[in-house]
Amino acid sequence: MSGALEGLKILDMTRALSGPFCTMLFADQGANVMKVEALITGDGTRTTPPFPPEITNRRPFGGYFQSVNRNKRSIAIDLKHPEGKALIRNMAKEADVLVENFRAGVMESLDLSYESLAELNPKLVYATIRGFGDPRTGESPYANWPAYDVIAQAMGGLMSITGPIDGVPTKVGPGIGDMIPAALTAFGIMAALHEVNKTGQGQFLDVAMYDAVLAFCERIVPQYSYTGEIPGLEGNAHPQLCPFGIFPASDGFVAIACPGDNFWVILCTEMNRKDLIADERFSSNYRRVQNMHVIVSIINDWTQQFSKQELSKKLGSRIPFGPVQNAQEIFEDAHVVARNMLVPLEHPGVDEKYFVTNTPIKMTKTPGGVRHRAPLLGEHTDEILKEYGLTQEQIADLRDKNIIQ
Repeated sequence: MSGALEGLKILDMTRALSGPFCTMLFADQGANVMKVEALITGDGTRTTPPFPPEITNRRPFGGYFQSVNRNKRSIAIDLKHPEGKALIRNMAKEADVLVENFRAGVMESLDLSYESLAELNPKLVYATIRGFGDPRTGESPYANWPAYDVIAQAMGGLMSITGPIDGVPTKVGPGIGDMIPAALTAFGIMAALHEVNKTGQGQFLDVAMYDAVLAFCERIVPQYSYTGEIPGLEGNAHPQLCPFGIFPASDGFVAIACPGDNFWVILCTEMNRKDLIADERFSSNYRRVQNMHVIVSIINDWTQQFSKQELSKKLGSRIPFGPVQNAQEIFEDAHVVARNMLVPLEHPGVDEKYFVTNTPIKMTKTPGGVRHRAPLLGEHTDEILKEYGLTQEQIADLRDKNIIQ
């Protein structure tokens, strides 16, 4: 499958989730993503579960690593060795983009700073993802703090409105504290590449995980700024829309969102409660929000009489509605099949193939998508170095010195 970014060279010096997810977006669209990994261990998430039942030694990688490192090639280099650093500088000369997510100052300590690489390649777009940003774009009092997804969710405001009312702040399940900054970094890179096309000049850009989560917290800033009120835990409702949330079915839960009066009328009619339509307490979204507890109770009593499938038949396509689905139900969903959202990939060491999520970005001329499994550690070292002009003898010499793997 061709991708719109074929020919784009990306030097991927990332690990864990935020950086690899960012570069995965480029790899899915056909970019040449060269994943630089440490000798012996590689990206630490190679040993993260899940693994096929037959594999007990957590090698060569698990499903977590597979899901965000598909479509990439791996080269293993000792970045502390002068000749290893020289390899990176040589690769950076021809790269369009370099992405890294080390703590601030790590690349400088390796003599691989943006400034030094930009001297070699003025067109280079150098992107970073850090917990609290890079000093080049703004000093943070937390600049030296390490960060994970849960830290960004906590400090960026997301957890302050997520969780049961009168309960405790709750982390969103997926690592969106990593993936939101990853997606924003990908956008920033594309914007910087557009500037390169206009001026021939690359630049440094960074996205702080804290900043990214805050930017995606949609309404807490205007709520506090305009009213002085501090938004709190919202449960499964919406503080400004009603009905809008999660309701019980006889075999699980469903989502219903009918803040618009037209949808509210349809829902009331289906519930055989036309009396609610004429009730002044519920005549507009604003008034329904003021009487939310009454409406939620009424809808709860109705929905729990039916299964998710029965409610789908009653409400699907008529109002904004959807069943709360677990992984098994998603695998069986006709939408997922029709949209080719799950792709089987081979897993080294076993005969069975396992699924990863396909790209959600659907393009008609250059569809992109998942083409091949994640790489073994250093699987493409020789291949990549030959592309940069090294001979087999030079490569063998570097391997003998334990500079590459």
